[in-house]
Amino acid sequence: MSDSLTIAVLGTGLMGAGMARNLSAAGHDVRAWNRTLSRAEPLAADGVRVVADPAEAVRGADVVLTMLLDGPATLDVVGAAAEALAPGTVWLQTGTVGPEAQGVLAARAAEYGLIFYDAPVLGTRPVADAGQLTVLAAGPQDARPVADRVFDAIGGSTVWLAGDAAKGPASRLKLVLNNWVLALTAATGETLALAKALDVDPDRFFEAIEGGSMDTPYLRMKAEAIRSGDFTPNFTVEGAAKDLDLIVAAGEAAGARLDLAAAGSARFHRAAAQGHGGKDMAAGYFASWTS
Repeated sequence: MSDSLTIAVLGTGLMGAGMARNLSAAGHDVRAWNRTLSRAEPLAADGVRVVADPAEAVRGADVVLTMLLDGPATLDVVGAAAEALAPGTVWLQTGTVGPEAQGVLAARAAEYGLIFYDAPVLGTRPVADAGQLTVLAAGPQDARPVADRVFDAIGGSTVWLAGDAAKGPASRLKLVLNNWVLALTAATGETLALAKALDVDPDRFFEAIEGGSMDTPYLRMKAEAIRSGDFTPNFTVEGAAKDLDLIVAAGEAAGARLDLAAAGSARFHRAAAQGHGGKDMAAGYFASWTS
C-alpha cells in the first residue's frame, strides 16, 4: 500500500479547510471542492489541488471525505459526483447530519458501491486547524486501516463504535455531545444577558463560581467571546440552530421530549434572524434582546 492516499475533500468551510490542510501536510494527495470556490482557493498554498467540480475532485480518489452543512446538501453534492465515483472508494461522512440522514446517505453509498463510514467529528475550527479533532466512527472492518490513516491526520483521537454505519451510531453520539455543548452555550449567553439586565457585574458571577463545580473552561471561553465582542466563528449560530433542530427531531422520533433543546433552537434561530447567523454561536447572546 502506498504511503500516500488520494483524498477528495468535499466542503471546505470552517472545519473542512483545516482537515484538507492537515491531510496535505501528512503527505496525501488532496483535491478540494467547495460550493463557493473562492473560499477553497487559499488551500492551494498548502499543496491542496482546488477544483471547481465535485466529480473532478473524486475521480480516481481512494477516499472521499464530506464535510457539508446537512444531509440534503451532502446527498446533492455526492450525486453531482456520482459519474466519477468508483466502486470500492471509501466514503468518510464527517458532517453532522443526524442518524436519519446518515441512513439515507449510507443507502446511496451502497447504490454506488462505496465503503461507507459514519464519522462525524467533534471540535471547532481551531481544533480542526490543529489536527486535533475527535473522530466518532462506525463502519466495516475491512477498510478501517485506510480510514484510520485519514483520521490520524485530522484528529487527535478516534472513538470507534460498534454497529452498522447505516444506523448512524456515531451520528447518534454526536447529537448527544452537541446537545450538551449547545445547552452550555445558550446558558452562558442567557446568564450574561440576565446579569446585564439586573445590573450585576459579570466579574462577581465569575468570582462566585471560580474553582467550584459550576466553573468550566467552556463557560469561560464563550463568555469571553460575548464580553469582548469577538464573534469570529469557530462554529456558527446557523450551525447551532441546524444541529438543535436535528437533536429535537431525533429525540421526538425516539420518544424523548427535549424542551431545552427546542428552546435553544428558537434562541439560535432568533439570533440568526437578527443578522448574527454567520457569527460564532456565542452570538446567540443577542437573542435575549429585541434590538
